[in-house]
Amino acid sequence: MTELVDRPARRGPRPAAAAAASRAAEAQPAVDVDALGEQLLGKWAAIRRQARTLAARPELHKIEGLPHTEHRIRVSGQLKYLVENEAVHRAFPESLGGADDHGGNIAGFEELVVADPSLQIKAGVQWGLFGSAVMHLGTAEHHAKWLPGIMSLEIPGCFAMTETGHGSDVASIATTATFDPATDEFVVHTPFRAAWKDYIGNAAIDGLGAVVFAQLVTRDVNHGVHAFYVDLRDPETGEFLPGIGGQDDGIKGGLNGIDNGRLHFTGVRIPRTNLLNRYGNVDSDGAYSSPIASPGRRFFTMLGTLVQGRVSLDGAAVAASKVALAAAIQYATERRQFNASSHTEEEVLLDYQRHQKRLFTRLATTYAAGFAHEQLLQKFDDVFSGAHDTDEDRQDLETLAAALKPLSTWHALDTLQECREACGGAGFLIENRFASLRADLDVYATFEGDNTVLLQLVAKRLLADYAKEFRSVDFGVLARYVVGQATGAAIHRTGLRQVAQFVADSGSVQKAAIALRDEEGQRALLTDRVQTMVAEAATALKGTGRLSQEKGAALFNRHQNELIDAAQAHAELLQWEAFTEALGDIADPGTRTVLTWLRDLFGLSLIEKNLSWYLMNGRLSMQRGRTVGEYINRLLVKIRPHALDLVDAFGYGEDHVRAAIATGAEKERQEEARAYFRSLRASGKAPVDEKLLLARTAGNRV
Repeated sequence: MTELVDRPARRGPRPAAAAAASRAAEAQPAVDVDALGEQLLGKWAAIRRQARTLAARPELHKIEGLPHTEHRIRVSGQLKYLVENEAVHRAFPESLGGADDHGGNIAGFEELVVADPSLQIKAGVQWGLFGSAVMHLGTAEHHAKWLPGIMSLEIPGCFAMTETGHGSDVASIATTATFDPATDEFVVHTPFRAAWKDYIGNAAIDGLGAVVFAQLVTRDVNHGVHAFYVDLRDPETGEFLPGIGGQDDGIKGGLNGIDNGRLHFTGVRIPRTNLLNRYGNVDSDGAYSSPIASPGRRFFTMLGTLVQGRVSLDGAAVAASKVALAAAIQYATERRQFNASSHTEEEVLLDYQRHQKRLFTRLATTYAAGFAHEQLLQKFDDVFSGAHDTDEDRQDLETLAAALKPLSTWHALDTLQECREACGGAGFLIENRFASLRADLDVYATFEGDNTVLLQLVAKRLLADYAKEFRSVDFGVLARYVVGQATGAAIHRTGLRQVAQFVADSGSVQKAAIALRDEEGQRALLTDRVQTMVAEAATALKGTGRLSQEKGAALFNRHQNELIDAAQAHAELLQWEAFTEALGDIADPGTRTVLTWLRDLFGLSLIEKNLSWYLMNGRLSMQRGRTVGEYINRLLVKIRPHALDLVDAFGYGEDHVRAAIATGAEKERQEEARAYFRSLRASGKAPVDEKLLLARTAGNRV
């Protein structure tokens, strides 16, 4: 499929209020929408355009209100449509009809969320999880045997990792695969109910095969979690094979086009060669071998090959946020409520300060998340293409994905909810998609890694990096560092820094605002918070390794909240830095100015959100603290004339947004109403407003 789609036309003429504001601000910068849109498409722009052309087709759109049984049938058929349009094979080897294009594959795949999130996730199960597990954990023999059928959808499959009793803690799953040298087979077994594989896409109906994760046991030694290919159903009858059973998970809170289900195994025998043995092998005599000696490193390396799920969810969440904001901001430029500044004309919603703040702050975060995702996607492609594929590169990729996926998925849920509320009752109608998209994306926060658990992984990496800095330094250097930390803490907490800031500002709100809007000033505040939080946590946990396991775990648990907060602050800093770096790639001065305002809004919103921390830790004086909100309000006014340009640059047309309130229908209704009242006033037949009559009477009495 080679058809490309142009940037969609703007959805109807600009509202009169926005046009007037634009004329009044002719000296203001303008956004080059086309150039900005091209930048937002990123490195894989051509593939994104192809994917958006596909996502705009009604054959792939979600039909709201379908019973889950019919929705499942529709989505299964849509997978075949994707195969026919060569939309899902980019990451597979060229020798099998793929393109070995890992970054492009994710870039195209995540765009499917605007068609139907169920379609995106079911496609992700088939090719991003099931197929990728065979490709990355298996060898050439496995590729030749199973990948062609997986790619063509001849073998619909499952990724059977999560168990009822263990979700995020994969290392503790209880399903076993025990080697039997007498038959040269593994025996896959579910020892108890909590070990059933659960929430597994394709398990309830469609799955014919599965990559099953189980504890590999041979010669009475457990070598930890490994992946095994297991046939599930008879392809002719669709019935489970002997020893295999399951249940349908039924109706869920969202994503009901996917047949999630449960699987269990009772003494199921599979050939020894069904072990996906790239990182661990068992010979016919039962001897285990691995190119990675450390069991812990081996485990994380195997899981690391499957990081693309988190990468794609990060991008899909950003795409959903863009669609929601495109609809809500378009509607807010047309919908009118209350006549605060005129006796005859009602106000456009987007001219209200509070409406601007609730939407523009989320718009700024969406831009930041989008730029950060592009960096994550580049890192992913570098690792999986082999361009930069050291162990450190893989660890960096895992940490970056674990940092960004929680922020973007939480942000998508928050944005969808806020956009829904900002559109009033209309936002609650399914035809406008906010409620439906939010329901479908709800599970993004807990699958492919629970967000809180992922941030804990990031926190542990931050602690490890912090410890590395002092691993080889002598006592004198460490002592000077500790003294420096103590001195810094004394300055911050005794108020000396606050006094210094107030003197520098000379009590002037204007000077304080200039300091906060400065790029280096924002960077210093955001970076200092991360460094301080990590340093304080590391100091509190110092010596944990010398404690008993129980006491060490208890100490870590006492500081878990601070660690996760530090990880989130680190991820937010990564987004801010990505936004700032993207500004350097903008050639058009007007666009760069507007995007700088938007970046400042993002940075200052982070500072405002954590203002109590900055005040309590002496990083901001009360004087500067008071100016944060004031400067945010000034930024809202500056951004207001460019709001539609900023969402137009996302590049989503009506066939992607598919919200009735974003089609110009509201503008037509408002114009009809205004024309009616203008005509009524001009006719001289309009009834007199009682309040005006009372006011005239009171005036006559005076």
